[in-house]
Amino acid sequence: MATIPLPPKAIDSYRPNLAGRHAAGRTWETIFLAATMVGILGLVLLMFNIVNNAFGIVAYADENDYSLFSPVPVEQLADSDLIVLLTNELSTGAINKLNTEKALDTRSRSELLSLVYERILERKVVASSTLDQALFARADFEAEALAKNEAAQFVFRSWLSPEFLTEPMSSQALFSGVRTAILGSLLLITLTIAIALPIGTAAAIYLQEYADKSLINQIIETNIYNLAGVPSIVYGMLGLAVFVRALEPLTSGAIFGNVDSNGRTVLSAAMTMALLVLPLIIVNAQEALKAVPDSLRQAAYGVGATRWQTIWHHVLPQAIPGILTGSILAVSRAIGETAPLIVVGASTFITADPTGPFSGFTALPIQIYNWTVQPQAEFHNLAGAAILVLLVLLLTLNASAIILRNRLSARRVL
Repeated sequence: MATIPLPPKAIDSYRPNLAGRHAAGRTWETIFLAATMVGILGLVLLMFNIVNNAFGIVAYADENDYSLFSPVPVEQLADSDLIVLLTNELSTGAINKLNTEKALDTRSRSELLSLVYERILERKVVASSTLDQALFARADFEAEALAKNEAAQFVFRSWLSPEFLTEPMSSQALFSGVRTAILGSLLLITLTIAIALPIGTAAAIYLQEYADKSLINQIIETNIYNLAGVPSIVYGMLGLAVFVRALEPLTSGAIFGNVDSNGRTVLSAAMTMALLVLPLIIVNAQEALKAVPDSLRQAAYGVGATRWQTIWHHVLPQAIPGILTGSILAVSRAIGETAPLIVVGASTFITADPTGPFSGFTALPIQIYNWTVQPQAEFHNLAGAAILVLLVLLLTLNASAIILRNRLSARRVL
């Protein structure tokens, strides 16, 4: 088909407009690029601040002279000698408490050395630096530390270490770890998803597949959307009133014979967090169900399938990737929440690992908050290391969910 040429006057009037449109496009492209660069810069500064606090020089000094306890340097003692030293120098009550937590003869060498440093030598931090101070202002830092304590010794320390992951909380930053907080976070998230995912998915199925478009159902849906934006502290207050106090016989385990705890348990926190993420799961699951073509449902009905058979065998397999996407968002929000856990009663200092849903607990966000409000710089270093642990944990959980979602999507296509 032949193209009809434009009149010369039309071409002359078109060219100035074309140049203006291209200029406007380049302007908006520059604005979008600048916005992207600002976001990347903010992320880089955030990561730099975290990493900067997780590494640095530590100046420490021992309150007690080790030569009074043994002529052999502590680092050269065998594990059995370290156990003997601890047994001789610590009280019977302290030894019994340590053995209750973990028997001395089953502890690693690094754990035994940490106990000697903490309990016998009473090693304490004189000063601690950030990574940039260690690289560019080390001399000034060491001079300030020696002015505080002439016996100070210096060592470059990575606050994020295997010992940091395996040690419980301690009042001394040098010996503190996040093992209890990691276990508490994992148990909390597991229970939260176990409670919220089935309930949220079931509610979404009802609202999308069974409920009619009556005024009451529309009001319910609107309020679910509104609940997704309610501040988390409100859910914490609800959890305190309902799960910690009103349902204390259940959440403390008293009805199951447990007499060692009150309502401020992992179960109370998990129920509270389940309420927090439930609107997110319902909304995302409902959108995933909406995305399934109606033709699939009609085809199932056409061959005699019931509504439930259609949902179970055809609709849900198609919607599962979208439902898991909502679960990923819910986990991302729940694992980083602090305010509801504080209200419900998470401990800021606890050395005992959680053993079940009726245990007292702490979580990584709680520990990070607790360390950041401490005046000592070394606790800020601990907070930086704990943030890195939290980020890795969050990315690991999200990556696992994404891999599962992609596999289900591939199976659905096949």
